[in-house]
Amino acid sequence: MNDRLDRLADRQEILDCLTRFCRGMDRFDRDLFLSAFHPDAEIAAGPFVGDPAGCWDWAVPMHETAQILTHHLLLNHTADIAGDTAHCETYYQFVARNHPFTPDGEETVMLAGGRYIDRLERRADGWRIALRTNLIEWSCLQPSLPPPFGEVADLALNGVTARDRSDPSYARPLLNRRTPQRP
Repeated sequence: MNDRLDRLADRQEILDCLTRFCRGMDRFDRDLFLSAFHPDAEIAAGPFVGDPAGCWDWAVPMHETAQILTHHLLLNHTADIAGDTAHCETYYQFVARNHPFTPDGEETVMLAGGRYIDRLERRADGWRIALRTNLIEWSCLQPSLPPPFGEVADLALNGVTARDRSDPSYARPLLNRRTPQRP
């Protein structure tokens, strides 16, 4: 039973690590992004091959310039864990709301999907990615439509998304931005 619990704990720590990568990228939180990788990790993502800090320096300006927001979504996940090493395959979907490419252009939405093929290692600082290959398997560009709730006057009263630590998800303790009115 202890072995099964240890295995489940390892698996959860690995998923937490992968989630830190996604959240760090979407919120432009460099420290969170880097916490998903060992400093000597090697990442192959599109044309980039290098270390985590170099990947950050390559990816963030590209996302800032091209996109208004991004969502890195994790889907199916397998983890073959052997001692302090895990080999993982995680399907992902990437969604981005793009800036207009021309001054008179319209926003577009990019959709892409693929798999992260990772080797994670448990070291003194816990489970982190030691080697990542990003397999991009499909992508498409769609015209952006107005948000279906864009006409709702008080929509932003619940908070506004941000690509930094001002995002409502960082608030501790989390509080409702509005107090319901009682009759």
